[in-house]
Amino acid sequence: MEKVIVGLSGGVDSSVTSYILKEEGYEVIAVTLQVDKKSQGEIAEAKKVADILKIKYVVLDVSEDFENIVIRDFLDGYSSGITPSPCVVCDERIKIKSLIDYADSVGAKYIATGHYCNLEYSPQMDKYLLKNAVDIRKDQTYMLYRLDENTLKRMKFPLYNFTKTEVREMAKKIGLITHNMKDSQGICFAPDGYKRYLQEKLKDNIEKGNFVDEDGNLMGTHDGYQLYTIGQRRGLNLKKPRPYFVLDIRPSKNEILLGDYDKLFVKEVELLDYKFIVEIDKLLEVEFMARPRFSSHGSIGKLKKISESGKKDRIYFEYKEKNPQNAKGQHMALYYGKYLVGGGVIG
Repeated sequence: MEKVIVGLSGGVDSSVTSYILKEEGYEVIAVTLQVDKKSQGEIAEAKKVADILKIKYVVLDVSEDFENIVIRDFLDGYSSGITPSPCVVCDERIKIKSLIDYADSVGAKYIATGHYCNLEYSPQMDKYLLKNAVDIRKDQTYMLYRLDENTLKRMKFPLYNFTKTEVREMAKKIGLITHNMKDSQGICFAPDGYKRYLQEKLKDNIEKGNFVDEDGNLMGTHDGYQLYTIGQRRGLNLKKPRPYFVLDIRPSKNEILLGDYDKLFVKEVELLDYKFIVEIDKLLEVEFMARPRFSSHGSIGKLKKISESGKKDRIYFEYKEKNPQNAKGQHMALYYGKYLVGGGVIG
């Protein structure tokens, strides 16, 4: 019987994933990744699911790596005036890596997760690529854009062809306690909101500063530049007759630039720390749909490459029409039709 390692969070998606793979004849080993001391409730729920399904259950303590990689990146990002994407970092560098490493240690070829997406061969790109899930509202390809082809070939996504409603119905039918569990919202390590988390972790470095307009005029006082993000309108507490938006964050001056919404629209963004499964040169003449953040519906455009001798190529995404959703530090994922080809960090 072939082994498969399932990342079991204790939620309905990973629970049903485990059930489906067991029904398909795999020897399922469920693994919960403990990221901090607050994970005990999640571990208890996951253990109940494993007992109901009669599958082996393992807890891996990844809290040190989670703290040093995900939390550190999150805090450093906001301290630098950018808007990090901790879930993307975690999926690549903690979750998937840990599951693959454990699979190798027990001789398992495959790992599986409850992500809503699929892996499929694209004849046009001549690569195995992630493909949008049937339930596009729950599609999670964006979160996995940084995974390479070799990793993807070892992954199974049993939920790709189901809607969330169907998954819940299946969980209820087989007696899983997770069938009516609410979907997780926000950042797992900041259940009370990212601002409160930042205030707790960065309290010694957060100071009030100035909101200014493009002419340098004082517009008001902010509570600490680390607590804001580019594009933000709500929560500025300005007593002005019209709305203003965060256009830029200037950590060295503890200053935040405000302006009109139309100033957020840009034609082109640079992609830093980019990763593509398909060779860059093959992508330069093709139109893509870009998602500059997870909630984005996508905008059309093309890639542009600038080569410098002895240096890594610089990659830009040029929108067909200007786009306002480009907060520095967020991740942009690029799609060719329904296929995910890669992306990078917005610079």
